[in-house]
Amino acid sequence: MVMALEQELKLLGFVGSLRKDSYNRGLMRAAMQLLPQNVTLEVFEIREIPPFDQDFERNPPEVVKQMKGKIRAADAILFVSPEYNYSIPGVLKNAIDWASRPFSDNAWDGKPVAVMSASSGKLGGARMQYHLRQSFVFLNMHPVNRPEFMLANAGNYFDGKGNLTDGDISNRIVEMINSLIDWTKRLKTHQIQA
Repeated sequence: MVMALEQELKLLGFVGSLRKDSYNRGLMRAAMQLLPQNVTLEVFEIREIPPFDQDFERNPPEVVKQMKGKIRAADAILFVSPEYNYSIPGVLKNAIDWASRPFSDNAWDGKPVAVMSASSGKLGGARMQYHLRQSFVFLNMHPVNRPEFMLANAGNYFDGKGNLTDGDISNRIVEMINSLIDWTKRLKTHQIQA
């Protein structure tokens, strides 16, 4: 069941694959179509972000400044990513690194976050998720712990255009979104009370 909110909640999404027809891009697209009322989800494209260079961390490229501004304006973050070589895709890790630097200007600080992954393999991106969760500790992000969303054998659930075709998977996406919304609201309430 989709929750209704009194005030708009802004989610910012990042897809860890640059491939146009990736399963993970299809998952993000499905998430955008399954949002409850008063929730928006904008995807920040990481294709144009250059490799991280510490020499420029205090005066980053314009695309990095834009990304950090979008992260700060968002109420919560949604990562949807494949697993590359048992870990986080380089392009996603690069974006995460840029937004965390310099150390005194970590845009991720305090953000609620959820992770979904899809893979043609049997583990559905589990190892990537656990590596990403390790990064959340240093970034001081607050992840949704349950439910976990790892879609194995992803090719069975998408059509030739990369659209999700399985109602049960759609229900799992709704469950994840609702968990992120609830978690974000709980953290906001805690911040107000503190």
